[in-house]
Amino acid sequence: MSYDAPASDARSQERPTRGRYWWLRWVLIGVAVVVLAVELTLVWDQLAKAWKSVYSANWWWVLAAIVAAMSSMHSFAQIQRTLLRSAGVSVKQWRSEAAFYAGNALSTTMPGGPVLSATFIYRQQRIWGASPVVASWQLVMSGALQVVGLALLGLGGAFLLGASKNPLSLIFSLGGFLALILLAQAVATRPELIDGIGVRLLSWFNSLRGKPADTGLDRWRETLTQLESVSLSRRELGEAFGWSLFNWIADVGCLLFACYATGGHPSLAGVTVAYAAARAVGSIPLMPGGLLVVEAVLVPGLVSSGMTLASAISAMLIYRLISWIFISAIGWVVFFFMFRTEKDIDPDATVDEGVEQQPPQFSPDPEVRHQPEPEK
Repeated sequence: MSYDAPASDARSQERPTRGRYWWLRWVLIGVAVVVLAVELTLVWDQLAKAWKSVYSANWWWVLAAIVAAMSSMHSFAQIQRTLLRSAGVSVKQWRSEAAFYAGNALSTTMPGGPVLSATFIYRQQRIWGASPVVASWQLVMSGALQVVGLALLGLGGAFLLGASKNPLSLIFSLGGFLALILLAQAVATRPELIDGIGVRLLSWFNSLRGKPADTGLDRWRETLTQLESVSLSRRELGEAFGWSLFNWIADVGCLLFACYATGGHPSLAGVTVAYAAARAVGSIPLMPGGLLVVEAVLVPGLVSSGMTLASAISAMLIYRLISWIFISAIGWVVFFFMFRTEKDIDPDATVDEGVEQQPPQFSPDPEVRHQPEPEK
């Protein structure tokens, strides 16, 4: 009998198994490379002009674009601090901004970056003292505010361009967004409002699984109890949404300043719509940072806003160098110096509060436990 068989079996089990469609990713990358090569061949002259215009860009406008990009990152931290403050978790400004710079670097430069970034931010919030429910709630709430802000920005730009011939559709859309915000605020302030709905849904789900109706009810009530620590007032909700909207406005400003740096004079509404479309498409996690996807949408949008093709390409290059490469580089530096040593910290490690640890008391008989002497 060979004793190496179990070890070999264990090694074979530890080997990663390929999925059925493992080849699909490589096919998509190959297609993207071919398409990019064809596009480079077709617009090589325009690219050469664009690269020359980058060298001759107005560096004051480039500096303004850098300030706008960093202001956008500042707003992310403000959203997080506002939401966590409503749950009783206090975070310093510099620590929140450092976490978002590092999280942005993970999100925009790594495969599967959005998942890694969300996990990293969640872990940081747990280290800062947020409960699992509050940390998850903050991620969901901030994401919802970001989506609403981007949609509102895109609708505003489309409305200014005259793309919406029916003003009532814009009114109804804005009304729907406001209703969602008020609903989220009501749930965050009074979670008992959804207790009955949750109990009914849980009972129905348990009946489908053939389990008792109250299975998981204690966990549901515990979650609501933790959520009651969140006291999101209308003022705090308005502040968080204001910072969320400012985040997009600052990023649009970065793109607009990049256009001015190349000598272009596009319309503000056209730049806004082009930006919103590029951001919406770039949120699809095909390539890190929306590579190739953002550029493919952004350049035609800038051309339609009144810029020449060469100027649009130059503006896109400056914008991406600042908002993606430069900001990500800062994030990796921050991550290396501040967060790479936190891998051994367990944010879920708990210490029993209210139980004072007493030093061990001397006892001649190890089976007899003596109570500590009262203090005199």
